Amino acid sequence: MVIEMQTDLVKNLFIESNPENIALVEQFVEEIADEYSIGEDIFGNMLISVTEAANNAMYHGNHCDIKKKVEISCIFLDSKNTLVYTIKDQGKGFNFNNIPDPTAPENIGKASGRGVFFMRQLADMFSFSNDGNTVELHFKL
Repeated sequence: MVIEMQTDLVKNLFIESNPENIALVEQFVEEIADEYSIGEDIFGNMLISVTEAANNAMYHGNHCDIKKKVEISCIFLDSKNTLVYTIKDQGKGFNFNNIPDPTAPENIGKASGRGVFFMRQLADMFSFSNDGNTVELHFKL
C-alpha cells in the first residue's frame, strides 16, 4: 500500500518496508527534482542519499516487516532555498554515534556499511533523531 499526500510545500510518501518499494522512492525524488528544476549534480546527491536512508529504514529499522511503514517527507524551505527530506522508520532505533567508519582499513572490504557515510558526504546537512529512527537530509538548491 502506498499513500501519497501533497501540499504546496510538503510532499509525503508512506510505503511498506518491502525492498521492491525503492522504485517508488526513486520516483518520488525524481518528481521533486523535476518540480524544482534541480540540476544533475544535486539530483544525484539527493537520489543516492534518500534511497540509502529508505533502504536503511526498511532493512535495519523495520527489518523488511511489511506491516511497518517508512515515511518520507520533503519540504522546500524558501527562505534557505533548500529541500529537506525526512525519512522515518518504525523500528527500535540504534546508536547512531557508533557507526563503523567504512574508510577504516578493517572495513574497506565489507560489502555494506557505506550508506550513512554517503549521506553525510552528499547532503549539505545530515542528522539523526528519535533514537535513530529519523534521518534528516538538507540539499541547498
